Parts: sequence; C-alpha cells; structure tokens
Amino acid sequence: MSKNRKTADAASRRAFLKSGATAAAVGAATIAMPNVARAQEAVVFKFQSTWPAKDIFHEYAQDFVNRVNDMGGGRLKIELLAAGAVAKALEVQDAVLAGTLDGGHGVTAYWYGKHKAFSLFGTPPAWGWRANQMLGWVKYGGGQALYDELVQQVLGLDLVGLLTGPMPTQPLGWFKQQITEAAQLQGLKYRTVGLSADLFKEMGAAVTIMGGGEIVPAMDRGLLDAAEFNNPTSDTILGFPDVSKDYMVQSYHQSAECFEIVFNKTKFDALPAELQSVIRYSAEAASADMSWKAMDRYSSDLEALKAAGVKVHQTPESVLQAQLAAWDKVIAAQSADPFFAKVVESQKAWAKRVVGAQFELEVDQKLAYDHFFKA
Repeated sequence: MSKNRKTADAASRRAFLKSGATAAAVGAATIAMPNVARAQEAVVFKFQSTWPAKDIFHEYAQDFVNRVNDMGGGRLKIELLAAGAVAKALEVQDAVLAGTLDGGHGVTAYWYGKHKAFSLFGTPPAWGWRANQMLGWVKYGGGQALYDELVQQVLGLDLVGLLTGPMPTQPLGWFKQQITEAAQLQGLKYRTVGLSADLFKEMGAAVTIMGGGEIVPAMDRGLLDAAEFNNPTSDTILGFPDVSKDYMVQSYHQSAECFEIVFNKTKFDALPAELQSVIRYSAEAASADMSWKAMDRYSSDLEALKAAGVKVHQTPESVLQAQLAAWDKVIAAQSADPFFAKVVESQKAWAKRVVGAQFELEVDQKLAYDHFFKA
C-alpha cells in the first residue's frame, strides 16, 4: 500500500473515532437532559381528605399518596392534609374547583346535593352486589364513562375523578337500644349521607347529614339519637363506643361503597401523560391494598369492641326487608331524572349478570365456615 493511501486511511479512522465520540457525547447528553428537565418540572399538589387525621380512611388516603410519591420519581409530590385543614369535609369538592386545593379524597355521596346521581357512584342501591363488584362495573361495565359524563357534561365541573377502594357492607349504626323492628326508626334523629338519606327518610327517620368528625359530638349533645359511619375501625377511632353500646351490624342502606379521588381537571390535564398514569395506577394499587388491610383491621377491631362491652346485634330480616321496600320507592322517585335512570339501568344490567354468575359459580362459603369453626 502506498504511503499516501496509509495516511488517508489513518485520517479516515481518526475522523470516524472522533465522530463516534461526538455521537456518544450527544447521546449521553440526550439521555441526561430529560433528567435535568424533569427535576426542573417537579409538581407539588395540595391534597386534602374529607376524613379526620386519626381515622383509618385518612390512612387509606395516605397509602394512595405514598404510592404516587414513590412512583413519581421526584417529578410529582402530593402533600396530604386532613379534613378541615383547608376546607370542611363537605366542602372539599368546591375547594378543588376553586383551586384552593389541587385534589381530594372522599366519597361521592358527599356531593349528592349537587346531583343525586353522584351517590350512585359511591353508595348505590343494594343490587345484591359487593363493593368490588361495583368497582368492576366502574372499570368494565361503563361506570367510569357515566361518572365522567355526570361530572364533566351534566354538571360541567372542572374535575377528574377516580373511583377506588371497596368498602364492605356498612353497619346500620349505633343506637341507644337494640333495633328489633323498622317502626323504631320512626322520628329517630339519625345521621347518614347520600341516597341513604332518602332511604331513611322514606322509613320515617329524621335525617341529618354531616361529616365523620362531627357525628360523635352531635350524639353526645343529644342532637342525634343514632348514627352510622362505616366500619368497626373507624367507628372505634371516632369514639362511637363512648356514646353508645348497641351496635347494629348488617344493612342495605350502604351495602357497597367506594372512595373517590378527585383532582382539578385543568391541573391534572397539564401533567405529562406518564404522571397521569402514575396517579391512575397508584389508585388501583391502593384499592387492592385497602381491601386486604380492611380484612385485618375491621375483624380485629370488631373483636375488640365486643371485648370492651359493646353489644353487637345483627339487623333483623324484617328491617332489611323494609329497607328494600324503601329502596324501591327511592329508585322510582329519583329515576324521574333521565341521567339517574340511565345509571341505574347500567348498574342493574351489570349486577344481574355478575352477581348471578357469582351465585351460580361460587360455592356456599358459610357451609364450609360453619363446618370448621362452629362445629
């Protein structure tokens, strides 16, 4: 090979290596730059629950927030506040709309004063379904689309919401004496929320709607004769055993319920798509974890209530039948609203198929439970 050819080849190799090094540097910078940009784009959301700080419901809100913060990679941080920090429990939605809060954790029944269909997405009629079956309707039966239609089209609210966290059947509540017949509810000053308020009014109760942290003080002052909140853990923490010793469990007033996580839509839509996904998947993960945590905590705290002298009574079938009859009237009356009726028909179609399949496919658990534990 000639000297000139060797010189040309060497120059070519040097040029190639130089261009490769330049490309590698550019590539490294391309990879590094988004990390720098991401650090500069960190978003902090002010987020309030509708629950007292001591309640397990606030703990559930914290579990969701922890997942967002863990997966947000420093780009998104949610700061959780308890009820009353910025807004009262029943005013959180308005605070999110106003931008005073960026988001909140609560239940849709708290907003049913704006449209009674709100309660269908959190405390629907007792179609025979469990809360996780209701969330199945939200995810795969058209429920989320109907919720979005209510919030963003029917009411025109600048909100985006996620329905999450299955709640087991709620107790009938705390009373001054055991309830043995539906007639005892006549004229009773009773706290509940959502469509349950219509249900108990239909049964003759004098209903008061208030946030969770206000109930026990109201009972203590005689403003309420009886009240329900949600579960043995929350009820214990909120102090119900201090004002009542008769705890009525099982009821159709809220036999299936879930939480609502809501954000200001303008602020949510401004997030990059991957951070929106972090929020959505965090809600799903927290929902599953909550269902397992509730199994542990509620069962343990129910036993603790009994040990502390609380008398736990099962609601008699005659009262349950009266509730179902009242549901018939409430559903008929509210279905005069076309949107309410549309949601009801969607729920009924899902429950008829899914709950029907459950009864057909799944074995009777009580038979086996009694065999091993009540022999």
